[in-house]
Amino acid sequence: MSAGTAHRVIYRDLHTEPLPHLPDSWLHWPAEMRPPGLTLPAGSELLQAGIIAELLAADVVLIGAPMYNYSLPSTLKVWVDYIHVPGVTSDFEGSGRPMAGRPAVVVNTRGAIYDAGTPTETWDHGTPVLDLILGVSLGMSVSVVTVHRTLADFVLALADQRERGAEELESARVRLVELAGQLAAG
Repeated sequence: MSAGTAHRVIYRDLHTEPLPHLPDSWLHWPAEMRPPGLTLPAGSELLQAGIIAELLAADVVLIGAPMYNYSLPSTLKVWVDYIHVPGVTSDFEGSGRPMAGRPAVVVNTRGAIYDAGTPTETWDHGTPVLDLILGVSLGMSVSVVTVHRTLADFVLALADQRERGAEELESARVRLVELAGQLAAG
């Protein structure tokens, strides 16, 4: 689906081009709240400013969030560390939230079975972090589309789940097309 030529897509692949880990914890705070005379590693503020500018320019944010070891991939966590800055992207002492109300779509993939009622249903510790940062802190309107059983074609112990995995994947594809249409129209 295309929203037309008036729209631009910015693509950032954190897997093939990972961001460096935040080199100084003071980058979690805006410049005016940092200690006087603080010297940050060369280029770190410029890199962060570029990443934040990229976020602020987005009308919609689409995030692929596979579950790695029951959490976010470290590369996605690094991006979260760069963009979550109280007083800049999230409210701090009345500064506002410039992303408030903008849509964020999180596509969460999980290799095994995490259905409601299973012993593993609460094992995803990544999606809640994204909902907290993007939704609660930045004020974005977060939609999560989740697919389980993505390893059913590769892991012998999940072979009996292949059909259900394919059904979930198709259902997620349909939901994403619906969301794209709603967001393009809205």
